[in-house]
Amino acid sequence: MEARNLLRFLVLFLSIAFVLIFTWVHLPSTPPNPTELLDCTTNSPWCTSKNRFQPKQPNLLKESPKPTRQHNHASDKPHHPLDPLTIQELNELRSILTSHALFKSSSYTLHTIELEEPEKPLVLKWKKGEPLLPRKATVVARVDGKSHVLTVHLSTREVTVHETSSHSGYPTMTIEDMTTATLAPLANADFNRTIIQRGVDLTDLACLPISSGWYGESEENRRLIKVQCYSMKGTANFYMRPIEGLTVLVDLDTKQVVEISDKGKNIPIPNSANTDYRYSAQELHQVMNLFNPISIEQPKGPSFTIEDEHLVKWANWEFHLKPDARAGVIVSRAKVRDPDTGELRNVMYKGFTSELFVPYMDPTDAWYFKTYMDAGEYGFGLQAMALDPLNDCPRNAYYMDGVFVAADGTPYVRSSMICVFEKYAGDIGWRHSESPITGMDIKEARPKVTLVVRMAASVANYDYIVDWEFQTDGLIRIKVGLSGILMVKGTTYDNINQIPNQENLYGTLLSENVIGVIHDHYITFYLDMDIDGSDNSFVNVNIKKQQTSPGESPRRSYLKAIRNVAKTEKDAQIKLKLYDPSEFHVINPSKKTRVGNPVGYKVVPDGTAASMLDLDDPPQKRGAFTNNQIWVTPYNQSEQWAGGLFVYQSQGEDTLATWSERDRPIENKDIVLWYTLGFHHIPCQEDFPIMPTVSSSFDLKPVNFFESNPILRIPPNLEKDLPVCEPAASV
Repeated sequence: MEARNLLRFLVLFLSIAFVLIFTWVHLPSTPPNPTELLDCTTNSPWCTSKNRFQPKQPNLLKESPKPTRQHNHASDKPHHPLDPLTIQELNELRSILTSHALFKSSSYTLHTIELEEPEKPLVLKWKKGEPLLPRKATVVARVDGKSHVLTVHLSTREVTVHETSSHSGYPTMTIEDMTTATLAPLANADFNRTIIQRGVDLTDLACLPISSGWYGESEENRRLIKVQCYSMKGTANFYMRPIEGLTVLVDLDTKQVVEISDKGKNIPIPNSANTDYRYSAQELHQVMNLFNPISIEQPKGPSFTIEDEHLVKWANWEFHLKPDARAGVIVSRAKVRDPDTGELRNVMYKGFTSELFVPYMDPTDAWYFKTYMDAGEYGFGLQAMALDPLNDCPRNAYYMDGVFVAADGTPYVRSSMICVFEKYAGDIGWRHSESPITGMDIKEARPKVTLVVRMAASVANYDYIVDWEFQTDGLIRIKVGLSGILMVKGTTYDNINQIPNQENLYGTLLSENVIGVIHDHYITFYLDMDIDGSDNSFVNVNIKKQQTSPGESPRRSYLKAIRNVAKTEKDAQIKLKLYDPSEFHVINPSKKTRVGNPVGYKVVPDGTAASMLDLDDPPQKRGAFTNNQIWVTPYNQSEQWAGGLFVYQSQGEDTLATWSERDRPIENKDIVLWYTLGFHHIPCQEDFPIMPTVSSSFDLKPVNFFESNPILRIPPNLEKDLPVCEPAASV
């Protein structure tokens, strides 16, 4: 008996020692000097939610091109009222906060530190060369288990604490939250025992932090997260090897395991064969060289400039650009030059990705809660990875870094998270060739060159590519591409002929023992349009069929445009309908063209999708901002996040849908347009093991904004004006 007890003690002692050593090795460490910058290319644990228990994988490719621009952010200074907080300012903020009474004697976590932008009228009046407006920061912190929102005045060191008791949810998770949550199960003996019983070695374990949503009172008053795990044995693509049915509920504040559910003991872990997507893992005889190398060359350099790190000037466009931890990319003060007057005219005060809603369509125990809010829960910008030169962005791209903060306020650098480049894909700006029957030999065409601002966020398995594309004709195209890896479900089936007719897989059998679960993606954009000024109106230009009177015409019907100016918010809540079409204009009623049309821009939807969930389904209550494709609200600086300020475990009482219920006046007011781009995704075998990019977009297009075609006078391309690249010598 004594020998058996001694053996049990030794096993328990070794297990605890292993967990402690493993945790010590893999936790992200702060830099030796607290003010030292953390660069995500060398300090990756701070920079991704893909936290998993394994050593860093070496880069097996010999060539790893780096962006040519290397920037030292330690000496950055703000030049514009909208410039993000600098390293020096962040360090000053940290000093102010640590000396404040709220933080002095309590444990705390800083979830967000970002510029509190000055009031809009002040920014609009500010001119370059004038003194900067007072710099302030918004701080979201957790202190002793309570959430706080503070405003910090950098010049006076004054701290104002705001009331937050009306919020049901919690702040965006920190990277440290995600990392420690995925480590917590390893300190639990029952979890370790379960992993071993499922046939997985602890050293092959990979775990992900999955936001838990909100499903009732039992989940209130504590921050909870669910952790699910995978086997990475034999592949880097561990997402294709789920330990199905195993879910660990973790308290984010105490880092303790609350509950372990394992309802997949009979489901095998899928095989690793053919799951690795890395180029280095492909067999050489299988590599496909489908085309010769392509590169757009610019011997004279790009045509755009970026002044003071954030002011982009290109062709007839000018705008302010900055990274953001939650939104990813923020485009502000977008102006286009009028070809007739030479005046820079206001188009958009501010635009960004406000929220993403990704509900999975599987109501079973291990899946029902997978209804992600990627911006408000994880931080869309926090998940932005360094872009890969020559593959994510072309040769002459300009790269912009983000500067964010760790949970203790230490600043770190997210290298190359945005790229800016000119794009030419052989597209045509405008053209006309005259028919020979007219006797006129006319062939006129102009190339279309655009400017692209790009960011790619890797939110665990999924990759989102967001492009803001500016055209010389005044159009702005916002495009979202989906790529990365499916979140899959393990199954006992390896062929569809084994599946009973009445069984619902909730998805598609992609490979042996692997189901790709049906899901949606909704990306909601905040668009503060300022068409030649802040006071604008929203017009629903409805296209209606009209009948001709008997004897009036050989035609029996035609279409008529009927303009309806929205008076209040509910007039501008739009569900797109194919057989009841409309154009959606934002106009300045006080500014007219020479023939009397109000100047404006219109929203032009591309392919999109609408949420079909019940309005009282808990995920849809939180994602109620997807109930319409278009909303219009009066400008309110506190209303920027469509899912609310505190999204994590929120109950949906602070969303765009809630604000809009007030039905406030919006005619000839400073208004904000919200557009939701949607995707229904029924996975298919071509999505395995990694998805080819699928994209959709929408346009902001001038409508009576210019007096005529704004690119009428641009010259055509001529052979003598273009660079000639010598082909490589054939072998």
